[in-house]
Amino acid sequence: MIAGLGAAPTASGRVSDQRQRYGQSGSASSVRLTIRDAARYLAVPEETIYRWIRDGEIPFSRINDQYRLSSDDLLEWATARGINVQVDILQHAHQDTAPSFVDALRNGGLHRYDGPPDRNSILAALVKGLAFAEDSDRSALLELLIAREGIGSTGIGQGIAIPHARAPVVLQGAAPSIALWYLERPVDFGARDQVAVATVFFMMTPTPRVHLQLLSRLASALHDSEFRAAVKDRAPLDRILEQARRLEPTFSRGDRDGAG
Repeated sequence: MIAGLGAAPTASGRVSDQRQRYGQSGSASSVRLTIRDAARYLAVPEETIYRWIRDGEIPFSRINDQYRLSSDDLLEWATARGINVQVDILQHAHQDTAPSFVDALRNGGLHRYDGPPDRNSILAALVKGLAFAEDSDRSALLELLIAREGIGSTGIGQGIAIPHARAPVVLQGAAPSIALWYLERPVDFGARDQVAVATVFFMMTPTPRVHLQLLSRLASALHDSEFRAAVKDRAPLDRILEQARRLEPTFSRGDRDGAG
């Protein structure tokens, strides 16, 4: 069964969309960051965080008159804006064994989409490809994905999108996976840079925490010039996995450094 992070199952087993907008707290797996931690997380001065809060540009909450920022929300926000994040500062809060980036990409596989060139049709194709989901779950997930795009585009720029529900959705019992889709015809996702999307990454994970860990690895990989070049060249899966294998030790070092 698919379960939504921050979403409640209905009587029929489907999940309902409990959208979290800016100014609200993050998910149950999220780490609540202070301004100082958020500045370290995004590698910017603290004053920049305060300015983003004043301008309403960044998701935040207030607890006892203190600003708190959700690590989940910040990771999503930064990824959509091409901002690298220092995920190692969160490792002390994530004691689970981190998933393999290479294995997740291998599990997800490489796919090509040549159907109708519109966003909702692409989202439907992503959901249809879920091997372990029931039809009712697929319908519920598709509704969540479409609703998320209505809140803000999941296009992160340079022709890449990472569709997901506003409250990340997990598939209980499934192996972590990142499916890579090449679109035969680029589609407008409303990305900030106004570049049509030609490449889509679609994640499915067994727990919310694994979702966060995998998203952080994918975001870091997309800041690597060689990995991003392979994606842009629409490389075969073997080349994508080769680049992911090259990067995997850097994730492991970050885990060890953060744990220490």
